[in-house]
Amino acid sequence: MTTTAPAVADVPSGSGPWRLARAELRRRPSVRISLLVVALFLLMAAGAPLLSSLAGWTPEEFDKSAVDPYLGGQPLGPLGGISADHWLGVEPITGRDLFARVVHGAQVSLLIALTATAIVVVAGTAAGIAAGYFGGRTDTVLSRLMDLTMSFPSLIFMIAMMSVAKDVNRIVLMTAVIGLFGWPGIARVVRGQTLSLKHREYVDAARVSGSGPWRILTRDILPGVLGPVIAYTTLIIPGMIATEAALSYLGVGVRPPTPSWGQMIAESVAFYDTDPMYFVIPSTCLFLTVLAFTLLGDALRDVLDPRSGRA
Repeated sequence: MTTTAPAVADVPSGSGPWRLARAELRRRPSVRISLLVVALFLLMAAGAPLLSSLAGWTPEEFDKSAVDPYLGGQPLGPLGGISADHWLGVEPITGRDLFARVVHGAQVSLLIALTATAIVVVAGTAAGIAAGYFGGRTDTVLSRLMDLTMSFPSLIFMIAMMSVAKDVNRIVLMTAVIGLFGWPGIARVVRGQTLSLKHREYVDAARVSGSGPWRILTRDILPGVLGPVIAYTTLIIPGMIATEAALSYLGVGVRPPTPSWGQMIAESVAFYDTDPMYFVIPSTCLFLTVLAFTLLGDALRDVLDPRSGRA
């Protein structure tokens, strides 16, 4: 006797693919947990000024009374100085409140990652649709540009660009540099999907009826590639977060005193044996955020991307 999957049984017959996809995603516990974690960190980043004011400290404010000057500036109290005054403890030597720096670091790290992802998705989707639909010389030029961009050792080039640029806004520069190297991947995915869609009956019918290329691309092609694009977007966000953290860890990212998770992890390495909480807290935030986006992206790819091979 064959049983029907709960997600399908709960959806009325004749429902569209997006409604079926939502039902399938709601059925998965990993998706619900990932969405909760992602929402938590996004709210934390958006409300960073309010949260730090509730805690009573700004991310640049020193509290020398929270560290012991006779022990090399080690935090007073257990677990890195966690107390009613400092909810996650303090930084060694400076005494800056770790909670305030973590929430403001989330704001910087997620702002860079999400903005760079938006640049990548818009540029990659536009290039992929144009290459796949128009073909010919347009496809050749865009495909060679994709190959050229992907052939660069991106991390080394990012480090070089960030090191050379001095008097610029580091957040804007990091966003632009990370976005510069990310678009070819999604462009290839969209190009392949467009090639399979441009000869479908409804596209041919729109072309015969006199619709122009812009109308066909926006009304017929773009909705057909949205599923893979959404799935791919959630999969590249963790990479963007990790890239920003890596650049900040290497000392070419956001400059102090502006906090970011990668910068905090880099600074905590010198204290991991005497104050492990200084290392554990930002590392845990980074790990949970990347893991949540990765699990969410895997689930969306299984449901929305027909080429993922989901049974």
